[in-house]
Amino acid sequence: MRSLKDYGIITLKGLAMGAADVVPGVSGGTIALIAGIYKELIDTISSLNFNVIKIIKDQGLVAGFNAINGKFLVALISGVAISILSLAKVFNYLLNTHPILVWSFFFGLIVASVSLIGQRVPKWTADNTTALIIGAIISFGVTIVSPSQGPDALWYLFMSGVLAFVAMILPGISGSFILLLLGAYHLILGKVSSLLDGLKAMDFTIILTNGFELGIFALGGVVGLLSFSRILKWMFEKYESRTLALLTGFLIGSLNKVWPWKHVKEVFIKHAGEAKEKIIPIVETNVLPSDFTTPVIENGQVIDQITSNPQIGLAIALGIGGFLIIFVLERISVKK
Repeated sequence: MRSLKDYGIITLKGLAMGAADVVPGVSGGTIALIAGIYKELIDTISSLNFNVIKIIKDQGLVAGFNAINGKFLVALISGVAISILSLAKVFNYLLNTHPILVWSFFFGLIVASVSLIGQRVPKWTADNTTALIIGAIISFGVTIVSPSQGPDALWYLFMSGVLAFVAMILPGISGSFILLLLGAYHLILGKVSSLLDGLKAMDFTIILTNGFELGIFALGGVVGLLSFSRILKWMFEKYESRTLALLTGFLIGSLNKVWPWKHVKEVFIKHAGEAKEKIIPIVETNVLPSDFTTPVIENGQVIDQITSNPQIGLAIALGIGGFLIIFVLERISVKK
């Protein structure tokens, strides 16, 4: 039975997951896998079904709460929520002001996790190696696909929610990055912004319209999360070694996205013309530190590149820091 300290550690892991989810290219699923709670997370999500209602009806709320591993969920979700409301803002600020250092930290974190997760595969057979290669190819392929423009239709919002939430629980694949590829990232941001404007103005037409469309997106996310978690649970039960190898491959492929030195080709201006204007890179290519440049942006377009300081020393230090943190998390997980 877990102690209060154990649940406190789970909350800390939730904090890390929440911070990772807001960084395009980094998934909360990656942190869950690294922290040793991934399989339990998948099992818990897959336990959320209509049978819980029957348990509550027959045995009471406490039995239903225990059936869905409620204490684990509360501890984890609390950490994620706290992170999104606080630590995530810090990560966003650092990503905007010191992108090389943030990406270096996550690069070191993922490199270390590839080694540790790979060690959990009992034996590297031909099947497991094939699964690793497939995972790496899929994850790498996702990172190099150019963003598309999706339709503003309810079915598309629903499917975007399905795919984005599935990506959130897959190590190495970011839900926000999937939305960007689908052409739905700006669409969802726009609807959230419109909903907030409607709430400020108390315009119920705007509130209902955007609230309904965001609800469809969220419904897709719930369907995707509950459905795919069952597939992952089945994969762990039947093919645990191959599944771990596949997830390790996802992490390897994602290194292309978190490489610290990038050449920005296209950007999206969020809240253009406002005090909270934010520039979001949407098309980038990786470059060597010696070729690192900062884009010059005018009217939402990249018009020039300026040679910039690659911060190699600090980047290496942060990469080593991220690398070492993984081993700390691993020791905590083993002690638990």
